[in-house]
Amino acid sequence: MHTQAVENYLKTIYELQATAEKVSTTGLAERLGVAPASVTGMVKKLAAMKLLKHEPYRGVQLTKAGERIALEVIRHHRLVESYLAESLGVPWDKVHEEAEKWEHVLSEEMEDRISALLGNPTTDPHGAPIPARDGSLPETALRRLSDLEPGERAVVAEVSDHDPELLRYLGELGLFPQTKLRLISAAPFQGPITIEIGGREHAVGREVAGQVLVDSGAKA
Repeated sequence: MHTQAVENYLKTIYELQATAEKVSTTGLAERLGVAPASVTGMVKKLAAMKLLKHEPYRGVQLTKAGERIALEVIRHHRLVESYLAESLGVPWDKVHEEAEKWEHVLSEEMEDRISALLGNPTTDPHGAPIPARDGSLPETALRRLSDLEPGERAVVAEVSDHDPELLRYLGELGLFPQTKLRLISAAPFQGPITIEIGGREHAVGREVAGQVLVDSGAKA
């Protein structure tokens, strides 16, 4: 049984690895909201436990053992988010914070019961894939909304769930998973992009668009 702090670090490193070329202790400190010195101490501890490797200039990388624990916590988190949203009607901008509390205490039996109750879902309310019981995840070829070219069509696959305000804003725009859209134009010098959803046009900032993953291979 690992401590909540250990699980939080491993989960956060796994999530950062998915979006960054390397995970630095500084980036880890920013995401977790703790002092860099605290991160350095924990990274040394996790390295001693053989849950990660930390090499100068290459950053922090999870070992297979560390990745296994991270995926188990992520499975709990995303199943709980799905349960809160589907069974209890909790809005999608509120499930993340609540799931953060449940993910560390959920037993394997409750995990299985929730999964069965929901019909063994493969994605959470934000479109993020739910790891299978064995820790496996499907391979996906997704792109950021900000990287689409004018005229391209796509389907929203996943949105970042770390900022409730961002989720509320994306909800107002209608940028939910499975939403079809078309990129109309992209202003130069990192200016906003213009997208069309259901016949309506919306201007979206590049930073916000970077938090939305789309499938441009799906029929939109």
